[in-house]
Order: sequence, then C-alpha cells, then structure tokens
Amino acid sequence: MSSRPLNDEEVLNQMNKMVAFIKQEALEKAREIRVKADEEFAIEKAKLVKQEQQAIDAQYEKKRKGAEVAQKIAQSTLTNKSRLKLLHRREEHLQDLFSTSRSSILTLANDEGRYVQFLEGVIVQGFLQVLEPSVTIHSRKRDTDVVKQAAENAARTYKDISGRDVDFSVEGTLSDDGAGGVKLVSGTRRITLDNTLDERLRLLEERMLPEIRKDLFGPNENRKFFT
Repeated sequence: MSSRPLNDEEVLNQMNKMVAFIKQEALEKAREIRVKADEEFAIEKAKLVKQEQQAIDAQYEKKRKGAEVAQKIAQSTLTNKSRLKLLHRREEHLQDLFSTSRSSILTLANDEGRYVQFLEGVIVQGFLQVLEPSVTIHSRKRDTDVVKQAAENAARTYKDISGRDVDFSVEGTLSDDGAGGVKLVSGTRRITLDNTLDERLRLLEERMLPEIRKDLFGPNENRKFFT
C-alpha cells in the first residue's frame, strides 16, 4: 500500500486536531487544578475560621471568668465591709451597755447604806477565802472610815461562820478614780483578792459577754462552744 504525502490542507487539519486535543487536555487539567485549589481553599478557610472562633471563644471565656472573679471579689469585699460595720455597731452597743453599767456602779458608793452592805459582803467573802488570822484591806482613801465600819461587822460575821477571829487593818492605798470596793491581802502576802467594783464589773462583763451577745443579737452560727 502506497502512501502519499499530505497536502497543505490535510496537514493544517491534522494540526488543528492536535491543537484542539492539547487545548482540551489543558482545559481539563486547569479545571482539575481549580477544583483542587477551591477545595484546599475551603479547607484552609474552615480551619482558619475554626481557629479564630476558638480564639474568640477562649477570649470570651477568659473575660467571663475574670468578670465572675471580679464580681465575687466585689461581693466578698462588700460582705466583709457590711460584716465589719455590723460588728462595729454591735461592739458600740455593747460598750454603751457596759458604760451604763459602769455609771450605775459609780452611784453605789454614794449611797452609804447600800455601800456598807456591799463592803460587808465582799469582805466576809474575802475573809473566808483567805482563812488567815490577819488580813490587810486596801481601799480608796476617802472610803477608809466606811470600810473600817464594814470590816468590823464582817469580822463578827466571819467569826459566827468560821469560829475564827481575824485581825485586820485598813489602808487607803487605792486610787480615788476607781468606783470603790476593796482589795484583801493575806498576812503572809501569798493571797490577794481583788473585790473592787471595777474588777467585779470586768469579770461580770467577761463572763456574761457570750450570753449578752446571744440575747441582743441572737445565736452565733459559727460559735460551737461556750465557756
């Protein structure tokens, strides 16, 4: 079979077919590249959007927690201030109550009849606690006469109760700024009893303070024991 050379028209036709085939291949390749690029872009975009969303969520969560902490701190500060203010007011109320009590005991020494009766009682009590043959009684200087009178009566009462005699002396060594009362010192100086009005009121305040707080302000939920 013999072949003849292609004429110009046939050559041109073949070239056009080849060009069309190459162009089609290029178009398909370009479409594949574009599709792949779009997919990769979509994946990268979704990844970046997710990362940004997570960053925003984390920032929001951090701010939310910070706001909660700030709110708790502010609430705690306000609660503590309110509690301290309440405690301060309660303490003022108690001090007013004790101040009234102190004012009341100051009037006791001005009522000689009641004062002598009080002195006799605390001196008898002191004699019975000391139980020694000699006792020194310390009082305010201005009270020495009334204390001597009360001590004489107390010594007789002490003799009736214990069957013992007691030798006493009265010295005006206590400050006149005090509310009154006496201190007893045994002859051996080993025993000192403070029966001044100031000291008895102090002990009463200390002993009665938990009960007074409960009566005035109600039970303290944080207090489990009373002494």
